Amino acid sequence: MQEVGEIMHLAGSGRVIIQLSKELVEGQILCDEKGTRVAKVNEMIGPVNRPFASATPLTNNIKKYIGKNVFASQESPADKPKKFRRRK
Repeated sequence: MQEVGEIMHLAGSGRVIIQLSKELVEGQILCDEKGTRVAKVNEMIGPVNRPFASATPLTNNIKKYIGKNVFASQESPADKPKKFRRRK
């Protein structure tokens, strides 16, 4: 896993704001150092040289991750093609 940023703030909307060290794709899953899924990137905001991401928390206890570094998950739903199921 490679470090991609730090969780900065829990917004009033329930999303977390993450200061990134590199640009990510929407839908990217972010994990902590143990590999626990923490957040999913919804949108990129801010300047290109110091981007921020607005992300949906994937854990109920997101407040303990504020100020901690996050890492990009190897498997990302943004990279995988969608699977379609046929109706019978």
